[in-house]
Amino acid sequence: MNPKVDFFFEKESPWQTAYHKLRSIVLDCGLAENLKWGVPCYTYKKNNIVLIHGFKGYCALLFHKGALLKDTNNILIQQTENVQAARQLRFTSITGINELEAVIKAYIYEAIEVEKAGLEVAYKKTSEFNMPVEFQNKLDQLPELKTAFETLTAGRQRGYLLYFSGAKQSKTRKTRIEKNIPRIMEGKGLNDK
Repeated sequence: MNPKVDFFFEKESPWQTAYHKLRSIVLDCGLAENLKWGVPCYTYKKNNIVLIHGFKGYCALLFHKGALLKDTNNILIQQTENVQAARQLRFTSITGINELEAVIKAYIYEAIEVEKAGLEVAYKKTSEFNMPVEFQNKLDQLPELKTAFETLTAGRQRGYLLYFSGAKQSKTRKTRIEKNIPRIMEGKGLNDK
């Protein structure tokens, strides 16, 4: 147990009992406990394997390379269609965790083997993401914007494309694009400060 992580297990939450049980299960699998993104993250040789986090309706174990797991029990959940690598095991009660303890450990051990084998998730290329016509028009009109966008990292490009195309109405897409042109020109990602 890492004392830097203890605060997570001590703060008030409807998932405290579940968190403690998940912590016990994960640590029993021999992973190192760290604090990353404000939640307990468990690593093998400093590589992220799984983390514990909670939401309003459930708590979860998030497997960083969950897409590479066999998921023989068909219980891993892809949070959204755009999440490429991570998968969750979700729980709404301590009972569910207790019932699946052996399965949870099997998934953790499989995730460790995936890491040991050096397997990597094949991420979609930026060109495979939907390019909103409104953004393509803006790139065609402003060569300096096109150059700035192409200079961004692939992850930043995907972030913008997902954000722009996430709007249902053309008017909203145009507003989002206009608002973010200065950020793109500065070489910043959607969530960069």
